[in-house]
Amino acid sequence: MSRAQQDALSRTALAAFRLNGQFLAVAEQLARPAGLTAAWWQVLGAVLTEPLPVSGIARAMGITRQSVQRIADLLVGKGLAEYVPNPAHRRAKLLRPTEEGRAAVSRIGPGHAEFAARLAEELGEAEFAETVRMLARLSAALEAVDVPSPSGD
Repeated sequence: MSRAQQDALSRTALAAFRLNGQFLAVAEQLARPAGLTAAWWQVLGAVLTEPLPVSGIARAMGITRQSVQRIADLLVGKGLAEYVPNPAHRRAKLLRPTEEGRAAVSRIGPGHAEFAARLAEELGEAEFAETVRMLARLSAALEAVDVPSPSGD
C-alpha cells in the first residue's frame, strides 16, 4: 500500500466518522418531536416495509445484534413495536411496528422532507445523487475487501 493510499483511507475514515456524528445529530433533532430517538427511528425504519428478526435488522444496519435487541425491547415496552411469530424460525421472533410506532415515524416526515430539500439545494441534485452512489459503492467495496489480520496472515 502506498502512502497516498494510506492517507486516502485515513481521510475517508475520518470523514465517515464525522458524517456519522453529523447524521446522528440531525436524526436526533428530527426524531425528537415525534417522541423518538435516532436509534429508535433507525430500528423502526428498518421494519416499516416488512417485519424482520433482530439479527436481520442488525445485519442491514451494520451494528451488533445485542444493541438492536436492546432497542427492540425498549420499542416493544413503549408500545411502538411488537414481536410476532417467525414462520422461518421458532425462536427468532420478528419485530414489526405497531400503529403507534408507524404514526411516530410518520410525524418525522415533514421535517425530514424539509431537511432533505435544504441539503439537496446546498449540494445540487446531481452532486447529491453522485454522493449517494459513491457512498453505496464505498460500502460495497468495504464488504468485498478482507481486512488483513494483525499478524499479516
